[in-house]
Amino acid sequence: MPPRTTPGRRPARRLPSTLAGATAGALVIGLAALPAHAESGTHDPIGTVARTVHGAHFEPGPCPRTADPIPDLARARCGTLTVPEKRFKANGHKEPRARHGRKITLAVAIMPAASRRPAPDPIVWLAGGPGDDAVSEIPMALVGNLNRDRDVIFMSQRGTYSADPELTCPNIDQFNARALGLVSNAPSTRRLHVQATRACRDRVDAKGADRSTYNDIESSADYDALRRTLGVRKWNVFGISYGTHLALNYMRLHPKGIRSVGIDGVLPPSLAGGAVTWKAAREGFDGLFKACAQQSACNTRYPNLRATFLRLVRELEADPITTTVTVPVHPEPVKVVLDGANLVTWLTSATHVAEGVPRSLDELAHGNPQRIAEQLAGGKYSPQAIGRTSHGLVYGIFCSQWTPYESRADIVEGGRRAFPSFPRSMLANAPQLAWLHDDCHAWDVPPAPPSVRDVTRSDIPTLALSGGFDAQTAPSNGAYAARTLSRSTAVTVPYVAHVVFADSRCAQTITTSFFARPSAPDTSCLAGLQPPSFEIAP
Repeated sequence: MPPRTTPGRRPARRLPSTLAGATAGALVIGLAALPAHAESGTHDPIGTVARTVHGAHFEPGPCPRTADPIPDLARARCGTLTVPEKRFKANGHKEPRARHGRKITLAVAIMPAASRRPAPDPIVWLAGGPGDDAVSEIPMALVGNLNRDRDVIFMSQRGTYSADPELTCPNIDQFNARALGLVSNAPSTRRLHVQATRACRDRVDAKGADRSTYNDIESSADYDALRRTLGVRKWNVFGISYGTHLALNYMRLHPKGIRSVGIDGVLPPSLAGGAVTWKAAREGFDGLFKACAQQSACNTRYPNLRATFLRLVRELEADPITTTVTVPVHPEPVKVVLDGANLVTWLTSATHVAEGVPRSLDELAHGNPQRIAEQLAGGKYSPQAIGRTSHGLVYGIFCSQWTPYESRADIVEGGRRAFPSFPRSMLANAPQLAWLHDDCHAWDVPPAPPSVRDVTRSDIPTLALSGGFDAQTAPSNGAYAARTLSRSTAVTVPYVAHVVFADSRCAQTITTSFFARPSAPDTSCLAGLQPPSFEIAP
């Protein structure tokens, strides 16, 4: 697996790892009485009644194991959803024996609304990644007050950390860390890359998983099954990052029962692939560089920041710098090869801590790579980056839905359009997606039906949120998705990176107001937003 931060994964504030994971084995089921939600008209709170619908079964039970403690799970109602692993054939037609085939189990946690009189339509959270575990993202949802007026439902997507089987591959995360000491675009790196992918494939196969079933089509059916087995007549959907990709397919494939949809850090399935990550990098970088240029102190101390960055990329790709850094969680010094590709990888995530970017680039331009190297290594060696991502789901999405519909030449052309001055050696490996076609050849799953790339057309009320510094999924993607959603509102929150709900109080206010009134979200807070105060070196 590549040394990448996938376009649907939002790094934590500690560069550039994933969001903090969830709790290790938290246990209790909260039973606070809530108003009626069930289709049957009973007054049982969501998630307290076992139910089977069309071969899917929800069973109340203990809360799932999680990688990090999540104290709020103590008041959650939890359980599991059991579904067929394979409902559909490779051509998209239904598998007639699905109910009698292999079953998989998905963890469910329901955080009750803070209000004493919650709305009857809950929100279901679609996690990022692909491959992140939804339960681990509970803290972000609660910090953003998403459960102010509604229950919020978290279900681990198939293959993720809290699901059974879980298709994590720690060997890939470990390789991603070691790969910082390799030249990114060297043939020897490609060979090691694919070797790690094959080892992951063998691990997934040893668990008996059908690699071809880990995709948006099956996951969308999982969420439809969850709604039905919970007895929810109407719910709202909120997807972040890759979760927006899944949400757009879900609302296209199973629109019944969806009241409204929020998507944040938008990755439309019709665009997904390497070319769009080049576009995203260009848009996010330019947003940050423009903010520095418009701030007098930053522009005076770091003039022509964009030109400096582009020059450094070319120079480092031709002549990489090798250094060593210390990482708190690693006993030995870590080798980092800072080439052009790794500099782009760094900045893709560093937009989350934009205040320090101009100073870090200036230090590098004056021969000091330490700050950037430390941030790269700190992210890849962080405990949050090891053993938590479902690479079985990652490759399932990439290799069935992306690479069959995008050639290597498409990726190169996307890179050339976004960064015409970059060396050709860099263009075949898009940001966050190095050696993707080679990995997918090794993963060996059939293409999903072409319809999985269809543009979503819908009149379901939709909020499309983007960040002005988003270098992972592109600020312009929100407006692109909204153009075929007849009742949509597209909002770009300036000066914020990928997944604005995580970092912007304004974005949180807009989101909660949207679910309260989908026809008229309150966007007034945008008028008062200010750019970051960039660090100015003495």
